[in-house]
Amino acid sequence: MKLSEKDAELFYKLNPALLVYTNQRKGILRAGATVEEFMRLPIEEMNKVREALYKHPKLIDSFVQENPYNFSQDELEIVRSWKNFLKDEFYLFRYLKQYAIFLDDDSPPKAYGVLALKSDFQEIVGPWLPIFLKAVLLPFKGQIIYDGILIPYPVTFGPGIRRDLKEAYQEAKARFGIITSLPWVEKEESDAERLKSYLSTEAMREKYWEEIEKLIKKDSSLLTVYHQEMGKIHARTLGRRLSEIGLRNAWFAILEGELVAGGSTREEVEQIVDKIVPGKKRKFAYVFHLRGR
Repeated sequence: MKLSEKDAELFYKLNPALLVYTNQRKGILRAGATVEEFMRLPIEEMNKVREALYKHPKLIDSFVQENPYNFSQDELEIVRSWKNFLKDEFYLFRYLKQYAIFLDDDSPPKAYGVLALKSDFQEIVGPWLPIFLKAVLLPFKGQIIYDGILIPYPVTFGPGIRRDLKEAYQEAKARFGIITSLPWVEKEESDAERLKSYLSTEAMREKYWEEIEKLIKKDSSLLTVYHQEMGKIHARTLGRRLSEIGLRNAWFAILEGELVAGGSTREEVEQIVDKIVPGKKRKFAYVFHLRGR
């Protein structure tokens, strides 16, 4: 969940140079006139310059235009992309194989897949999650990294907060997916897509039940989407039960949470459903396959 060694070296070539430039333009510190000197400063001093940069992001354009370190055009484009930084408070929520999950505190919540730099996040902040922290996320070659400084808050979380964060993460995944590039622009959801996200988890269904009812009332055709999505959910529970009693490699149909048909092939089950389910509700029936083991 970190950059390649080559890309990490590139980041530490570009970012400190931008900070030294910021220090020179704003006169924040007397020390740190060169990149080498700047990198030896205490983290608290470096952070003063870092804060000035994000307070005055036009310095990024000035840096790219002046190019005081004779960077290549590709390198300057990386620096230019940092105008799309995201400075916020996050929950470092989960370590995955590809990246770490940074969960914001917005409503609705969003989850970002973030790569570390030279050291894994576990080495920096430890294995025990979640951690509430300040961070700046940056785009880097189509991925998201952080800018080298994490500022954790000394807080711990009880079971209630952990449960809320888990629900927020599930909501973020259902609504937006894991965001892995910046800038991120929210795509306008169709009513059907919005309904599917509201139905995706029990917590989402409880939280958005009023919105679910409003969507269906607004467009009765969404009843089919509702029943099909709920059918998938019921199929997982019923499928486990049917497997436990020994059924294998069979097809079943669910209607409004109830098992209404079964057979050895999909065609057989579809024919039964056609015969026994009223025409108005035919599209509501969800057919699924219980595979063998």
